[in-house]
Amino acid sequence: MDTAAPQQPAAPVAPKPSAAAYRNLVVATIGFALTFWAWNLVSPLSGEFKDRLGLSSFQQSFLVAVPVIVGSLGRIPVGALTDKYGARLMFPAVSALTIVPVLLLIPAKDSYGAMLAVGFLLGLGGTTFAIGIPLVNSWFPPSDRGLALGVFGMGMGGVALSGYFTPRIAKHSDDLPFLIVAGALLVYALLAAFLITDRPDRPVPADTLVHRLTEAGKLRVTWELSALYAIGFGGIVAFGVYLPTYLKTWYEMSPTDAGTKAAGFALVTVVFRPIGGYLSDHVHPALVTAGALLLAALMAIVQAFDPALNPGGTIALLAMAAGLGTASGSVFALVSQVTPQPKVGSVTGIVGAMGGLGGFVPPLVMGAIYSAKGSYSIGFMLLSDLALAGCVYAYGRMRNIQRDSG
Repeated sequence: MDTAAPQQPAAPVAPKPSAAAYRNLVVATIGFALTFWAWNLVSPLSGEFKDRLGLSSFQQSFLVAVPVIVGSLGRIPVGALTDKYGARLMFPAVSALTIVPVLLLIPAKDSYGAMLAVGFLLGLGGTTFAIGIPLVNSWFPPSDRGLALGVFGMGMGGVALSGYFTPRIAKHSDDLPFLIVAGALLVYALLAAFLITDRPDRPVPADTLVHRLTEAGKLRVTWELSALYAIGFGGIVAFGVYLPTYLKTWYEMSPTDAGTKAAGFALVTVVFRPIGGYLSDHVHPALVTAGALLLAALMAIVQAFDPALNPGGTIALLAMAAGLGTASGSVFALVSQVTPQPKVGSVTGIVGAMGGLGGFVPPLVMGAIYSAKGSYSIGFMLLSDLALAGCVYAYGRMRNIQRDSG
């Protein structure tokens, strides 16, 4: 008589991403970087526009801000439209439509009013983030989703590419950067129309755009994630905008050296975004977010005491960049886990918009405090308070949200 215990069924093997998943990830990341380059075409040339058009500092800042604000808010409807129509239609369409304002920058560059109008249209390039997140999210299983979303998020490096290459290309011809980016967008849009594919079993919502956005807005996690992303990605945007000014003002660096340091900060945030996603595949992303924001908070406190730039200030700023980059990657790993698949685009649009808008408050606060007190210390302490609050909330509330089942 056989008394051997019955064999336990083997544990299910986690599905591996398909070749189509990797193809879509690569194509979407390239498109994200390229459209973000287009989105940031005005900022690197704003000094030239200021001289050409005789702009005040406020007019110059407003010219730079218009595409960013429109691009951030535009993610809300674009994310909802992606839920409905899919990335296969939306990515090539938005990339192709972005060509129009890029080329319109050529005749508009001699008129401030025309530049503002074109800048408004140029905001379209900043919306592709809300297309790529639901696309990547649908193709990758939960075990690999965090890293995949982090890799896609590296496309935000397109802003840094624009900052470096656009003024250098413009030295050869004023119109050349716009012509090159428009041509690249055209080639990409044609290739994306063939290479980007939606997952065959992708759930397609049947309700209206307004209803989907309303339902996404009713989800508590939408606003919780928005707050965390506003701290993580908003911090990245804020430092990208304000770090050169801070380094030139406080450490008396030359514009070139300040720009180089700022580029290093941006590079660290780009590199650590997929690291945040990778860690979130193995540890609950709320814990990763809490740890990353704690690091950013501690480094902000260090910087508030005005350490010498080398090595103390440099280490503090780069470690802060690592924390903020990691948090921006882990928050979207959390989005993918707690959001119903048909609503990922809508929620991504709102969260992404809040992250982009969150970057405009800190530079205003830092500038106002420096003007009033002649010091940045209070500003850094406020940043540390905000990051610490996000850390506590991520650990205390968000870690209790369980992973989805796939």
